[in-house]
This record gives sequence, structure tokens and C-alpha cells, in this order.
Amino acid sequence: MSDTPIETPTGDRIIVGVDGSDHSKEALREAARLAQAFDAPLEVIACWQDPALYATSYGYIPELDPEAFQADARRMLQDTLQEVFGQTRPARLSTRLLRGRPAELLVEESRSARMLVVGARGVGGVLGMILGSVSSALVSHAHCPVLVVRR
Repeated sequence: MSDTPIETPTGDRIIVGVDGSDHSKEALREAARLAQAFDAPLEVIACWQDPALYATSYGYIPELDPEAFQADARRMLQDTLQEVFGQTRPARLSTRLLRGRPAELLVEESRSARMLVVGARGVGGVLGMILGSVSSALVSHAHCPVLVVRR
């Protein structure tokens, strides 16, 4: 038995990661139901990555504008909220747009969360066809309970 203390989440918020996919929209619906049942704040997080991560074998593609990536992520977040909730959003809902790799950012955010909710698969390619690289990383490394929602 290890002498290392077990970390317990310190916050009461329920975090849901969204990427515009149908799976993340279903995760948002489920997270909203849970937040209401637990009387907890609901924080919706969308992540965007630096265009330099989309480099090809030819090197960095200078036409990729970081501000355009951020604007697209902001638009996706708003469109997702509109599709899931319409004009009737949960009272204690907040949103954040974070720059970086989704798995790393959500693991860090999980330190101060009651629960983390994500879809089983996102908008990723071949790696997203099984469980999803982000949801798989979160199940393994998050600091709070993780709910992976399937459609």
C-alpha cells in the first residue's frame, strides 16, 4: 500500500468538453442534467490548438492564422450551445475557450472539478474511431470522476 495521499477534487463544478461533434453535444446534454441534479455549476470548455501543430512534412504553413483558429473555436462553442439549449441555457452555465491540447488542458481543469464529462468520440480522425484519444487520456489521467457519454 502506498503512503501517497489520494487527491480529491476540490471544486463543485461539472466540466464538459465540447468540440462540435454529435458526441460532445450529447455529453453537454448529460452534463447539464447532472449539474441540475447535483445543484452544481456547469462549465463548458472548448479547446483550440495552435496552427503550428498542423504543420506538414514541408514545415509550418504560414497561411494558418492563430486568430482564425480561435475565432472558429469560439463560433463552434456558441453554435453548440445554441443547438443544445437554444435560448434556454442553464442558470449556472459558464464557458471558456482554452488554447492547447484538449486532453492536457482538461486533465488540469479536472483538479478543481466534481466531474468531467466528454463524448466518446470527437472530430478526430482514425484515432477517434475507437474510444477517442482525448476521452481515453481523460479516463486514465483525470483528477476527478470522468463520464464518457456515448450516443
